[in-house]
Amino acid sequence: MEVETLITGFGMAASIIMPLFNIPLVIKLWKRRSSSDISLTWTLGIWGSIVVMTPAALISADPVFRIFGVMNLILFSIVAFSVLKFRK
Repeated sequence: MEVETLITGFGMAASIIMPLFNIPLVIKLWKRRSSSDISLTWTLGIWGSIVVMTPAALISADPVFRIFGVMNLILFSIVAFSVLKFRK
């Protein structure tokens, strides 16, 4: 197996796995019904950055970047929605 293929494969796996780490945060927010310990500035700043980066990911020839961009947009949007929903 070529080194480039191996690197791309690892990158592809990481681009799918890394955004999945948002799921435990969402579960915690829904169980507690509170997001008071999570910064609204941080949440909206990260979400805004992801939204601005997503078009570049979608037009990229790099499949790792495309998958990461889409996965990150979907899963972090769920985080941002949850933080806003449970804001008191």
